[in-house]
Amino acid sequence: MEQTSEGAAVALITGSGRGIGLACARALAEAGFDVALNCSGVGSLERTRVEADRIRQDFGVQTAVVAADVADMTAAKELVEGTVEALGRLDVLVNNAGITRDGLIARMSEEDFDDVININLKGTFNCCKAAAKVMMKQRCGRIINMSSIVGLYGNAGQTNYAASKAGVVGITKSLAKELARRHITVNAIAPGYIATDMTGALSEEQRTAISERVGLGRLGEAQDVAAVVAFLASPAAAYITGQVIAVDGGLSL
Repeated sequence: MEQTSEGAAVALITGSGRGIGLACARALAEAGFDVALNCSGVGSLERTRVEADRIRQDFGVQTAVVAADVADMTAAKELVEGTVEALGRLDVLVNNAGITRDGLIARMSEEDFDDVININLKGTFNCCKAAAKVMMKQRCGRIINMSSIVGLYGNAGQTNYAASKAGVVGITKSLAKELARRHITVNAIAPGYIATDMTGALSEEQRTAISERVGLGRLGEAQDVAAVVAFLASPAAAYITGQVIAVDGGLSL
């Protein structure tokens, strides 16, 4: 997105207190966006505020922090409204908030399935719904949803996560068709194995085995994903919508 008549364009990134979400917030701030960071609760609020202050100092942009549980539709609506109230508008939404509750299906609890679906899939729906109303009035906007290679190809022990991320692809493609006439693009990114807190729990042996499956021979970095987010939010991606871009180092080849 380009500068608007009212000043800098504004991006909201859910789940942006750390990891891929934080890298996305920094990449968009570097590109000139004012950014709203989101965390899910009081426990991560102070850390997210520290990161927002650091972004403001590093890039000279305006920042806001809005705590909200994206799985709750009312909270997601208030998240979008809070962003507009704090920063004046909303031009880019990055749906990054997500969790894992891995386990083989024979031992997976209903709670573990529901928690992953509610945050990863319903949370994406909730935020898209709230943001679309704002963007449709503006007749412009970018929505970028975080899917996963697991959502495209599946993975043993992750039926809940795979289902949620496959659903994100469905939301992306359907919403791209709904919103194209309003000049709103909707795309998804499907990361492979990225070095974050989620993969940090893996043993060294597991990390080595994964790296051997990746064409480029290593786990990705959060910045690898953030660079694609920044591209999809840029004027260069104005004619791209309804696409799923794999950022996996060749894992899916």
